[in-house]
Amino acid sequence: MAKGKLLIGLDIGASGIKFCQIKEGKRNYQLVNFGLALFPPETIVDGAVFDANTIVETIRELFDAHRVRGKDIALSISGHSVIIRKIVLPPMSHDELQESIQWEAEQYIPFDMNDVYLDVEVLNEHTDDQMDVLLVAAKKEIVNDYVEAVQDAGLNPRIVDVDCFAVQNQFEINYELPLTETVCLINIGASVSNINVVSRGVTTFTRDISPLGGNLYTEEIQKQLDVSYDEAEILKAGGELGLDADAVVPQEVERVIYNVSESVATEIQRSLDFFAATSTDDQISKIYLSGGTAKIPSLYRIIEQKIGVPVEIINPFKNIEVDGNRFDLEYLRDVAPMAAVATGLALRRIGDS
Repeated sequence: MAKGKLLIGLDIGASGIKFCQIKEGKRNYQLVNFGLALFPPETIVDGAVFDANTIVETIRELFDAHRVRGKDIALSISGHSVIIRKIVLPPMSHDELQESIQWEAEQYIPFDMNDVYLDVEVLNEHTDDQMDVLLVAAKKEIVNDYVEAVQDAGLNPRIVDVDCFAVQNQFEINYELPLTETVCLINIGASVSNINVVSRGVTTFTRDISPLGGNLYTEEIQKQLDVSYDEAEILKAGGELGLDADAVVPQEVERVIYNVSESVATEIQRSLDFFAATSTDDQISKIYLSGGTAKIPSLYRIIEQKIGVPVEIINPFKNIEVDGNRFDLEYLRDVAPMAAVATGLALRRIGDS
């Protein structure tokens, strides 16, 4: 990481906002502040901002409620507006790469180059004849909408990252990144699932699948059990609607959740099958799951069964010191899977590329 102050991580997702603030101690990282707030439905749809005023007000209220100090933040995006490609180029210097990347990107990015922000990262030391490069393009319209909302809330966005890399950032702090194995980091949010396959410490495959996430459960519960959106959210989280004769019984909810989990796991399996068929890297040895949808118990078990590798739910606070006198530890354990992106963003620094 580049030298500089750690930023506040701000994860603006389809279901709501999570923020995380961390400081670096002498021996470890320490949690300074964390909070989340939910959005009404359709505030953000397919990664696009539909109700900027709600986002602005939610950020202000959340930061005021938690008495957040500091205004410099890192945020991230994902979904159809982001294209990530691993490409192979002839060996060249950093300056040469920056000069040629616009032309190179046209071969891989299905957007007009004038409509996107481009960035590039060399993945390995080049050999005599080639080097591996990670190319990232994000639609300016989407990035600008998020940046403007954050600025209207009185904050100063310093870095715009990508969700799957934010998850990897916190993973490297909290878990030992295997340098001889291939692991898969899957972040399943409300409407988008991010897949990041890391082989020998380097990203080798990424894919965002949309719409694929917690909203599918809510929609199917609404449809199958004839309940409202709010009622479906309660049932999805394991709550009950009431004790009258018309109340939905738990078995009906479990059946719907299981069927949706099967569909989500099948989509993930297809992506990983594609990776296996097109890559020379080792087979995936373990999957790490994050995102609010990771809390659905049937999902990780079905993914394990379908793909045939162990699945662990990520704890982004695993190696971060948390003061039990300042934070509700039980609450943090409960929301931990939802905090992966925000925690990864909170590990970014002013001056990072």
